Amino acid sequence: MMTWRNRAVDTSAKSVISKKWSLLLCIGCFCAGMLFSDRMWAVPEVKGISRTTRVEDEKLKLVSEGCATETKDVKHESKDIMGEVSKTHHAIHRTLDKTISNLEMELAAARAAQESILNGSPVSDNFRIAQSSGKRKYLMVVGINTAFSSRKRRDSVRATWMPQGDKRKKLEEEKGIIIRFVIGHSATAGGILDRAIEAEDKKHGDFLRLEHVEGYLELSAKTKTYFATAVALWDADFYVKVDDDVHVNIATLGATLARHRSKPRVYIGCMKSGPVLAQKGVKYHEPEYWKFGEEGNKYFRHATGQLYAISNDLATYISINQHVLHKFANEDVSLGSWFIGLDVEHIDDRRLCCGTPPDCEWKAQAGNICVASFDWSCSGICKSVERIKEVHRRCGEGENALWSAEF
Repeated sequence: MMTWRNRAVDTSAKSVISKKWSLLLCIGCFCAGMLFSDRMWAVPEVKGISRTTRVEDEKLKLVSEGCATETKDVKHESKDIMGEVSKTHHAIHRTLDKTISNLEMELAAARAAQESILNGSPVSDNFRIAQSSGKRKYLMVVGINTAFSSRKRRDSVRATWMPQGDKRKKLEEEKGIIIRFVIGHSATAGGILDRAIEAEDKKHGDFLRLEHVEGYLELSAKTKTYFATAVALWDADFYVKVDDDVHVNIATLGATLARHRSKPRVYIGCMKSGPVLAQKGVKYHEPEYWKFGEEGNKYFRHATGQLYAISNDLATYISINQHVLHKFANEDVSLGSWFIGLDVEHIDDRRLCCGTPPDCEWKAQAGNICVASFDWSCSGICKSVERIKEVHRRCGEGENALWSAEF
């Protein structure tokens, strides 16, 4: 009996011990499995993933580069389209501007002709020529301001920078450049002064006669009439006014103006802003000095009167509004005042106001040929009749420059 009980107790103890060891063994095996799986399984998984990602990255890179290229192409094409639209818009705008300008010029010409008829004056031959021959496009009209007493000055200009005869016609036909001496009429219509100009014009054929009574104090009125008449006669990109005691290089002038052809409203010259002279009796006295503010004030910016150029739109504007444009004592001031308040680009080009030799000569030797040369002290070339040939010899661009020029 005792033996059986003892055996039962021993068996029970062994069973208990074996269960504890079994539990510990299981836990140990589990931990070993976890450790083994972390080392042997996780690493291959990462490598597999990394390989797969590398291949996919290459594919994604190629796709993204293709998308980027397509995006760039789309952006480039859109920019090209926008550029073409912008160019088309500007072209249409320029065409409309020119069309409107042409209509305004025709209207101005019709008004001028109508006024001549209403006033009992015959329509000038210039208007008849313009109407009968039809309009062609010119680069510029150069009006040389002159007076009845300036016959020798005109001859000196003809002998230097102004082509004569067939060459002048060739200049008009091939280069689109019109050059005329600009003069009105004397206070006594048909008098000796007018007959002398008519005889000179018959010989040279280089005058533009204005419906205007000549006089130094009437230069502002003459300027208005010149631009109104010129724009009615010739459809040009630019209209130039120059004095008859100034030397001009025509080819250089044409090349200078041609650079501004695309601009609608330009006013080109040597811009200045001189003092407003209130004192009576002095040269360039301004009777309306009070309009410019306090004593000692300066004028607004305007081109000096020896030579300046305006674009077609501005000449047309003067033609249409000539009856309401105010005239100051000095014509260059008057012209500048007519553009105040307008959207006009003022271009200050100092080659339009070079000095006489040695100034213009040095510049020519340096390759910077002057458009116009004169002496500031004389508001023109001092003793121009005697000296303009020398200025032409030392500062002229050469005849070949004109005929080889492309504008």
